[in-house]
Amino acid sequence: MSVKSDRVEARLSPEQRDRIGRAAAFTGESTSTFIVSAAVQRAEDIIAEHSSTVVPSDYFDELLAALDEAPEVSPRLAAAAKQARRRSRIRTT
Repeated sequence: MSVKSDRVEARLSPEQRDRIGRAAAFTGESTSTFIVSAAVQRAEDIIAEHSSTVVPSDYFDELLAALDEAPEVSPRLAAAAKQARRRSRIRTT
């Protein structure tokens, strides 16, 4: 377990303090532990929400199908690629 050295303060109304204290008591945690765990969970949710992209399943399926299809290549591009493979790229002097 890491050493806890940082401190955060917050101003609460008496009603907020009472609500948080009651909820902490229901979980058997101290108020401090309850607040920290709730804040960390909220932070993780927000980070996950902003770190991923969610798309409808049909859109995702279309995307995967498009990635699996071979792209059409022009004959000139195919010839240039074939010619480039035959050439030596490393020249010795």
